Amino acid sequence: MKKTSAISIHLDEHGHLILPEEVLKLFGPSHGSEIRAELSEQGLVIRHSTSALARVYIEPTNACNLDCRTCMRNVWDEPIGKMSTEIFSSILKGIQSFTPLPMVFFGGYGEPLAHPDIPDMIAAVRNVGAKVEMITNGTMLNETTASRLVELGLNRLWVSIDGATPASYADVRLGDLLPLVLANLTRLQNLSYHSRLNLPKLGIAFVAMQRNIADLPEVVRMVKLLGADQFSVSNVLPHTHDLCEQVLFARSMYESDLQPSKWGPEVSLPRMDPTTTILDCVKEILKGGNELLIARQSLGMGAKSCPFLEKDSISIRWDGAVSPCLPLLHTHVSYLADVLRTSHAYLVGNVNDRNLIDIWNDPEYVGLRERLQDFDFSPCTFCNSCSMAESNLEDCFGNSHPACGGCLWTQGFIQCP
Repeated sequence: MKKTSAISIHLDEHGHLILPEEVLKLFGPSHGSEIRAELSEQGLVIRHSTSALARVYIEPTNACNLDCRTCMRNVWDEPIGKMSTEIFSSILKGIQSFTPLPMVFFGGYGEPLAHPDIPDMIAAVRNVGAKVEMITNGTMLNETTASRLVELGLNRLWVSIDGATPASYADVRLGDLLPLVLANLTRLQNLSYHSRLNLPKLGIAFVAMQRNIADLPEVVRMVKLLGADQFSVSNVLPHTHDLCEQVLFARSMYESDLQPSKWGPEVSLPRMDPTTTILDCVKEILKGGNELLIARQSLGMGAKSCPFLEKDSISIRWDGAVSPCLPLLHTHVSYLADVLRTSHAYLVGNVNDRNLIDIWNDPEYVGLRERLQDFDFSPCTFCNSCSMAESNLEDCFGNSHPACGGCLWTQGFIQCP
């Protein structure tokens, strides 16, 4: 079902709303589970049930053939490893315990194509009937691998491209490999075009910084010609102090008044050309704490929710450890403004010890998902004034590990496909 599909909801004789079967499958509630809804003047927004699992991120390996300056791997002290056949088999068995089957996304903090068994993993997931996506830097996408991905029916391939020229690409990726990546994508497009399923679809992930943001329009134009139909742009997460100079959100992190206000006046604008004057006007309206609507749609300048919860997802490390999200798979450091913050890994189980569905339904983990849905964490991203902001172990609201108020994913600064 498309995200913008119109549906019909019926009211029975008892005053109960009856949702169509396709919607129930999409939202995934189990009998007796709670579904959150938000009421506004525009209508009722129904949120996914926290009992549904729709996406499983699998990190096949944390090894990579590149050494990008933006990578988390530069600031951790963890062993390099790859997922064993036994661990993957446990995950695959666990996935089949869910109805409907969740989508599987191969990615994490390594290059999936660096795992020699990744084609077999994709084939196994496709054979049980689940959709599969994968992210890659594209340098190892040779003809043999591309042909296999097309043959297997990989649903979507995400490729990381952070520059529009060999020089700007090499500035981030530390290697003059853009021509190779583009040649690999051209070949993949040709193979996909002549295949029965016309798969995989192509998505592009771009990490935006001061040094490369001017390249973004050209990257979009360039890869559109290669058939890309989705683009995921993220700010850089500054793992090192020199990357702090590259962030594009230094002021936005502290301008909490850019959040739409429930108490300020509502300003409703029509659609207009996005000229500099109009954009400056919109920003000034938001600064005043007003609620802004454009073409009857509410406009937010930030977020305060977990995107991994919104995707009904779970993340699994190469050694079988299970986490609520990709950022909590590995302990790492990054800068919150000029403050060095340690994000400690948070694990809810391991598929070596328990079935995936048992981990998902564990009461403590269910409770965490409910807390994330309410998102009652201290605002560390723009407060950042006490020692608690230096890690995610606790916050001044009384939350214990994981305290997510300083997570830049939840605030809409960092994004993952």
